[in-house]
Amino acid sequence: MDEIITLDYGSGGKKTASLIDKLIVPAFCNPALSALGDGAVLAGSARLVFSTDSFVVNPLFFPGGDIGKLSVCGTVNDIAMCGGDPKYLSLALIIEEGVPMNVLSLVIASIKAAAEAAGVVIVTGDTKVVERGKADGIYINTSGVGFLKYPGLAPEMIQDGDAVLISGTIGDHGAAVMLARNGISDGEITSDCAPLNTLVDALFESGAAVRILRDPTRGGVATTLNEFIEGAGRGIELEETALPIRADVQAACDILGFDPLYCANEGKLIAIVSGETAQAALSALRKHPLGGNAAVIGRVSGRYPGRVVMNTAFGGGRVLQKLAGAQLPRIC
Repeated sequence: MDEIITLDYGSGGKKTASLIDKLIVPAFCNPALSALGDGAVLAGSARLVFSTDSFVVNPLFFPGGDIGKLSVCGTVNDIAMCGGDPKYLSLALIIEEGVPMNVLSLVIASIKAAAEAAGVVIVTGDTKVVERGKADGIYINTSGVGFLKYPGLAPEMIQDGDAVLISGTIGDHGAAVMLARNGISDGEITSDCAPLNTLVDALFESGAAVRILRDPTRGGVATTLNEFIEGAGRGIELEETALPIRADVQAACDILGFDPLYCANEGKLIAIVSGETAQAALSALRKHPLGGNAAVIGRVSGRYPGRVVMNTAFGGGRVLQKLAGAQLPRIC
């Protein structure tokens, strides 16, 4: 029987990686694509950073955000994680017949506000409408272009003794969306959806030796860290007691059967920096409005080559692998 595409292939975990590695990369293999970053750094007289992302989140509106805001922040952040300064976005809409005009107006207004907050301009786009039942409300694709501002970010730059930082609390977006999807009202848990380009500026202005950046969206923190050390002769050790997870987010995950370390984040970054500059980086993040809960959560180590291991609060160790399966489909 022929293999079919299941929801697992969109989870951002093992199945997604398999699809990319076995089908997509071999078909289009080139140096820019093979790096498999959040975007591509393109050669030329002015080095461009280019990224694209599609958004199918369900529901369209959730505490702290909506599909419009998400479509801007997601692509802006991908460019920023590559060391780029985002400048221009495209906007493509696929709209299901029957979507109320006022709903579309709210989404467009949200896109406008998010673009202004991020300092980017919508310069081109496309609109399609499909028959009722052939889509699910609104789907959005945004592509973005920026100029390379901070070169040299790559997994190959990671060294033993480097520190692992996260810019704030973990799993907020995933928790907010899954509560909204299940009709559970919790006024305290909101998505962290936000543009991170100014936070990246603050980090580099601190003088920290930044090895690599990533925003841990689909697949969460655990999957992102695994991507950093795949095929490397070093691993990452996390400290469970250092992880900034809100008590209400942890409780929501416990009730619904999710792990915050695999929940999506849409307004947080993970930075690996040299151990010597970790405190400068942490101080810079905490001074920024989006980094008040930043923390050093672990270190790069040769103790567990090719693995991410969390030292638990009880003195044990837990191996964190890439997300397997679709923990929460259509999270972004």
